[in-house]
Amino acid sequence: MSETTPISAEEHRTRIRDNVGVAQPCHRSRITTPTGVELYCRHWGTGRPVVFVSSWGFSSKMWCYQMQFLGALGMHCVAFDRRGHGQSDQPTQGYDMNTLAGDLAAVIEKLELRDVVLVGHSMGGAEIVRYLALHGSARIAKVVLLAPLTPFFRQTPDNPNGVPEQDLAALRALWATDFPKWVEDNKRAFFVSETSQDTMAWLINDMLGMFVPVLIECNQSLVNTDLRADLATVDRPTLILHGDVDVSAPLEITGRPTAAGIAGAVLKVYPGAPHGLFLTHSQQVNADLEAFICD
Repeated sequence: MSETTPISAEEHRTRIRDNVGVAQPCHRSRITTPTGVELYCRHWGTGRPVVFVSSWGFSSKMWCYQMQFLGALGMHCVAFDRRGHGQSDQPTQGYDMNTLAGDLAAVIEKLELRDVVLVGHSMGGAEIVRYLALHGSARIAKVVLLAPLTPFFRQTPDNPNGVPEQDLAALRALWATDFPKWVEDNKRAFFVSETSQDTMAWLINDMLGMFVPVLIECNQSLVNTDLRADLATVDRPTLILHGDVDVSAPLEITGRPTAAGIAGAVLKVYPGAPHGLFLTHSQQVNADLEAFICD
C-alpha cells in the first residue's frame, strides 16, 4: 500500500458538500504478528490512513461512526481487534503493554502504512503511547487520545492520586465471579441520559461477548504499567479529548496529566461527557477529528 498525499481541509469540506469521496465497501484482513497471533482488521475508505485502537473490552466495531465519517472524507480507516478481543486470536499470553504495542506495530507495518493518524480510546491510548516509546514515530503523523487511561492508574507512593491496589483487585475479583452483573450495574455512567436503550444494548453486548480471563489480564497490564516517562517520547502533534464526568478515567488523574506530559499536546474537555464520548458525543468527536487531521 503506497503512501498517499493528504488532501486539503477545503477539499475535505467540498467532498462532504458534494457527497463525493464516499467510503468504499468495508473489507477485512488478518494480520499475523511476530508472535504468530492473527489480528482481525476492518478497513473503510481510501486515502490517508487513520488507525483506531479500541478500548478495553470492546471490538473494532466501537469505531463505526468515526470510520463512516472519516471514510467519507477520503481517508483509509483501519480498526483492529486487540488480541483476545472480537475476531482476533485469543492466546493465553501476550497481554502485557509491550506485546500489545508490538501488535499495533505489526498492523501498521504489515499494511505498509505511513503518514498515519493514530486514534485510541481508553486502554487504546495507553497502547499508542507505549508504541511510540518502543517503536518510534517514523510512520506516524498525528495522535488523538480519547479519554486515555494514561499515564499511570494505580496508586503508589509517588502517584498518590491513583486508584489503590486493593480497589483494583476487588474489581477484578468481581469480574471473575459475575462480570455481567458488574456491566449492568455500571453501564449507565458510560453513556448520557439521551442514549437510547438500543444503542446501550448494542455496545454492551459487544463487551459481554469478551472472554473474562483476557479482560482481567489486560486490566492488570494496564493499571500496573507506568507510562509517565513514555509521554515524553511522543513527538507528534497530539490532541486529547476528555469528558469532565468520566468516572472510568477521571480527568484529573488521566487526561490532564497526560496532556501535561506530552510536549505541545492540546487537551479539549467536553462538558458533561462520560467515558463513552466516542458514541455519546460522536458528532463533536468527529468534527474535532476532521479539524485536527486536516489542519
